[in-house]
Amino acid sequence: MASAWETPLGLEAGPQSLAARRPFLTAFALSLGAAISLGLSRFSYALLLPPMRADLDWSYLLSGTMNTGNAFGYFIGALLTPVLMRRCGAQTALVGGALLAGLFMMLSGFVVDADLLIAQRVLAGIASAFIFIAGGVLAARLSLLHPERAGLLIGIYYGGTGFGIVLSALLVPLALAAAQARGAAHAWQWAWVALGAACLLATVAMAPPARRVGGAPSAPGAHGQFRPRAFLYGLAGYFMFGVGYIGYMTFVIALLKEQGMAAGTITVFYSMLGLAVMASSRIWAPMLDRYKGGQSMAILNGLLGLATMLPALTAAPLLVFASGLLFGGIFLSVVASTTALVRHNLPPHAWSSGISAFTTAFALGQIVGPTVIGWIADGPGGLQRGLIFSALALFAGALLASRQSAQKNFPGDS
Repeated sequence: MASAWETPLGLEAGPQSLAARRPFLTAFALSLGAAISLGLSRFSYALLLPPMRADLDWSYLLSGTMNTGNAFGYFIGALLTPVLMRRCGAQTALVGGALLAGLFMMLSGFVVDADLLIAQRVLAGIASAFIFIAGGVLAARLSLLHPERAGLLIGIYYGGTGFGIVLSALLVPLALAAAQARGAAHAWQWAWVALGAACLLATVAMAPPARRVGGAPSAPGAHGQFRPRAFLYGLAGYFMFGVGYIGYMTFVIALLKEQGMAAGTITVFYSMLGLAVMASSRIWAPMLDRYKGGQSMAILNGLLGLATMLPALTAAPLLVFASGLLFGGIFLSVVASTTALVRHNLPPHAWSSGISAFTTAFALGQIVGPTVIGWIADGPGGLQRGLIFSALALFAGALLASRQSAQKNFPGDS
């Protein structure tokens, strides 16, 4: 007979298991992976884009191509992660990816050539996918131990991105100021080194608790395999989310600088956006638990489109800050909604393939978004027109996601 602590995944869930005794501590530790993967590795680039563009004389098209390179790497990583997890386990993919991301970030502090910088962004993107998918799988496994708190635990993991954003918002200006005080030729390089070091420190803190979420998926049965066709509308909606949201997170700081916002105010804006990401796990958790189909993704994409349009239509500080708070309070919950969709509609052994498929769609959208929006921003209408394109992509994603139904042949995650 199975013990009272045995789970369908064969997870370590006994009385001595940290995952069983301290689910929130474990979720917060896992969330450092999201902080590294997105908050530090990807979204810090929005803060570094203006000084790098001014120093290296980049167009917006080239500036956007940097994040396209990161998204391309993320796409490659999304394809490789399921194989890596089958061979090495989710914990190894998470910790190994985090170490690589930190090292690749630091490498950007030693080059100025655009081709080498794009190569670094590609490599960091690959490592980020290892982290983000493996961490999402571990968060989903953790939620299986505590089904009554599942939405909140998954939200905490993705909300860790907000911590990374806040840390970036504070760390980048300090590194730039220190470099400028020393008369460094390329002050932005110091910021990349500091961000890479922060990634490595976060990895040290994350690794021991992450390894306590043990176990491997149960053997697949005849039913409940991930079938992309059954999730076609959800995947399409998530692709459009990738196209739309990345424009805001790549170019909003550059737009605020163009509009004359002071550097200190921008730091406050980006920090508030990050804090809103951290709070979003509690705000949207009940909705993620309630809806089994694409309703959550549709609602969140629609609200995100509204938030993206505001700075494109007005430079009024109150409305710009409202945009940042609304955007931060929503966008990572769109990501969490895909994990919830997978968890509600697939058995545990299919979670890895389901999360990887959604991450691949997400990565493809991010490949398209920055380059297209950068190209638009170089033309008439500038960054404002680029963000309007982003908002329209998000509204399209909302319509597509609204068509995604729950799977009737699987009883969910009860």
